[in-house]
Amino acid sequence: MENEKRFAVLIDADNISEKYIKGILDEISNDGVATYKRIYGDWTKPNLGAWKQVLLENSITPIQQYSYTTGKNATDSAMIIDAMDILYSGHVDGFCLVSSDSDFTRLASRLRESGMIVVGMGEKKTPSAFISACHQFKYLEILLCNAEEKNNADAPSETSQQRTDLAAIKRTVLTIIDEVSDEDEWIFISEIGDILVKRYPDFDVRNYGFKKLTPFLKSLNILDIRSTRTSDGNNRLVYVRAKKNHS
Repeated sequence: MENEKRFAVLIDADNISEKYIKGILDEISNDGVATYKRIYGDWTKPNLGAWKQVLLENSITPIQQYSYTTGKNATDSAMIIDAMDILYSGHVDGFCLVSSDSDFTRLASRLRESGMIVVGMGEKKTPSAFISACHQFKYLEILLCNAEEKNNADAPSETSQQRTDLAAIKRTVLTIIDEVSDEDEWIFISEIGDILVKRYPDFDVRNYGFKKLTPFLKSLNILDIRSTRTSDGNNRLVYVRAKKNHS
């Protein structure tokens, strides 16, 4: 599709397991197409051997980077240099940086400064500085569970992880409604989702055990929700407002 966003998916093999690859590629396909798929590491090391079959199956290009000096992360440097080369090529609309390493914080910030969409992916141990530098951040543990689960779309999961406190989410939702809603105090539900992601880059309803935004917001028990059909009947518009006596 001509209007699809083009992403460079760059993976730090030094601290990312091959078990996450399906979730990574499935997730970025929701946002656009992976024009570049590259992974960085010292492929002479036995601990990266498990990646071999995964790379072939998913057409990911391995970039060899020897560890010449103890204590220096050559993989990080190679990935950063490649990212800047891709940026200046003008062939992509955004980057997906897959790592749990805070060393990529400045890279994420620099790409954003150049107008790139930056999606970060990493484990829940990822430092907050890297998370905040991205437009969106996805937890790999959640993506792995999502790829393996075959449950109903809106069913809560007991394996959910959450980073942003629910109390903070509730306060922010109410603030958004107060600032953005119309005279009747209603607001499109999609607007809330968009603003939450801007304020909390790691916000994802799957972190709280849900698959969709509407059931998650309903579970907060602070909102009235109504939906209407468009005049052609093909689309459903969902609005929310704060309950008069919310807790």
